[in-house]
Amino acid sequence: QQQQQQQQQQQQLQQGPSKSTVPRLCSEVCLELLAGEAVRHFSEGHAAGSPAAAACLDSMGARIGRQLVERHTRDRPRLGDTMEIIKYICKEFWPFLFKRTIDNLRTNHRGVFVMQDNSFRWLQRLAPRGPPAQDEAMQKLVAQQLLLPCGILRGALCHLGVICTVDAESSAPPRCSFTVRLQ
Repeated sequence: QQQQQQQQQQQQLQQGPSKSTVPRLCSEVCLELLAGEAVRHFSEGHAAGSPAAAACLDSMGARIGRQLVERHTRDRPRLGDTMEIIKYICKEFWPFLFKRTIDNLRTNHRGVFVMQDNSFRWLQRLAPRGPPAQDEAMQKLVAQQLLLPCGILRGALCHLGVICTVDAESSAPPRCSFTVRLQ
């Protein structure tokens, strides 16, 4: 009996944690700070706001997005058309990533989708207290902070078969909108 218990323990160690154990979670604050540090690192390594820094953040985000959506859709049937994929992103993937759904989804039915988040988590620490700031430095910082989530969104959509470009803008942080343009 003792031998059986040892064999079971060895099998469990080889298989890794089971679904009945508590999943490993990263603290949300740590994730936000890590994203902020990644933006700072690439902005300091290149000229602030340069195309090279933007390309590095976008490609890193695309890789993260592909990996996350691959894990998240592993046990699901393949999604159908583009509209179904966009709805999946808004209703399931976005809450998985940012702990809330998209507030508004609009389309022109010609390949452009605008997803609006009125309280984007990664911009909440940058949001000014009071009226929206028109400060140019703040707008540059917000634009840099949105490069990584744009890449994540683009990578997730590309992995699901939607080839697109993703842009973001924020006139009053933490409110922002992501524009997906199909290619």
